[in-house]
Amino acid sequence: MKKGKEYEGIIDRVDFPNKGILLIEDEKVAVKNTLPGQKVRVVVNKARKGKGEGRLLELLEKSPLETEEPKCIHFGPCGGCTYQTIPYETQLELKASQVKKLIDQVCDDYIFEGIKGSPNQWGYRNKMEFSFGDEVKDGPLALGLHKKGSFHDIVTTNECQIVDTDYNQILSCVLDYSKELELSFYKKLSHLGYLRHLLVRRATKTGEILINLITSTQWNQDLNISEDEFVNVLKDKLLSLQLNGKIVGIAHIYNDSQADVVQSDRTDIVYGQDYFYEELLGLKFKISTFSFFQTNSLGAEVLYNTAREYVGETKDKLIFDLYSGTGTIAQLLAPVAKKVIGVEIVEEAVVAAKENAKLNNLDNCEFIAGDVLKMIDEIQDKPDLIVLDPPRDGIHPKALDKIIDFGVDKLVYISCKPTSLARDLIVLQEKGYKVDKVCAVDMFPNTVHVETVCLMSRKDK
Repeated sequence: MKKGKEYEGIIDRVDFPNKGILLIEDEKVAVKNTLPGQKVRVVVNKARKGKGEGRLLELLEKSPLETEEPKCIHFGPCGGCTYQTIPYETQLELKASQVKKLIDQVCDDYIFEGIKGSPNQWGYRNKMEFSFGDEVKDGPLALGLHKKGSFHDIVTTNECQIVDTDYNQILSCVLDYSKELELSFYKKLSHLGYLRHLLVRRATKTGEILINLITSTQWNQDLNISEDEFVNVLKDKLLSLQLNGKIVGIAHIYNDSQADVVQSDRTDIVYGQDYFYEELLGLKFKISTFSFFQTNSLGAEVLYNTAREYVGETKDKLIFDLYSGTGTIAQLLAPVAKKVIGVEIVEEAVVAAKENAKLNNLDNCEFIAGDVLKMIDEIQDKPDLIVLDPPRDGIHPKALDKIIDFGVDKLVYISCKPTSLARDLIVLQEKGYKVDKVCAVDMFPNTVHVETVCLMSRKDK
């Protein structure tokens, strides 16, 4: 196997999250954006022994698993979905096997409870972050998702199938008016240009919609319209759309950071408010622009019901909800617990969590803003049980040691990246915990992602 050389072969399997494994001269080569059984032509990018990497050049034959026609016209070029041509039940089997394989590598004796599917396979997302750009260099303005395997190219996804049609109407409205004015987009290399992102959030239960246009401060003064006029006309165009839901807020966010991230240097509310309401399992949640909230509301009910079942009896118990976001888990557990303390680094999310607790008449929830690594040293209370729902990269090693030092009888770990979970489970088992059971929950149909819930208990109890 040589770097730069082209090879053909059949993908043996796909490891989480998206690594098709191809055997080349008895060496394993990882090829992204492939499916088990596909015949492919690839070029080898890295040829290290046992850790080869290849780039897909051509799909020569479909996988036997691909028995469905893609529902979305953007499928293929768009990097959002990978599994649309696979029946949903097969998608679930594939994800369950990936999670089980990862946990099996680090755990000998535990119960794997399989995978729970999303209530909706289509139109399930409650948040989309669209990028401005072009599909080909110097091509027409595009607004949508990144092209598969590309950092720069953008595919206009105005008929996306994993969102409500409201998103597609909003995207088309913003793109058409931006094209009409010939507005520039912000270029990642030169850091020049105006349009950056469009962030849309829509509650599944209430239908409330929040729209955020993210730009730089580089408005072109040569245009025959001012920036304020542009924003106000766009607002009127959006409010005139015939949508299934209801727009409750439109904001203009300025971001001059050179990093390709959605953040605010300044936010101007153009219409309404900067938050909306969603409902989960009988509770109401106020969600603002940057608050973390699961992107599949109905799937979140499945996920949190599973977590609640794993938590078990909570009467008279003090619970820590670490990486608590807007306090969803804390508030689901609070009615049957002595007290729940949530810790979250995003201050905006903590403010929302406190408001949500009042909204739901819960007086035994406390939310603390700060890094889990630092804050758990300052909390005087000692927990009886800990729920963990960290970011994708898992738990900081030092924070994990401090969590273990509490010595609670039971831990429930919710993970959106099972590779991070598997890594943390090694440490937890070395420090006295046993993995009792694991269940995968599909929050992201048609994509490569999956959530996992894990129950652990102290070995000496």
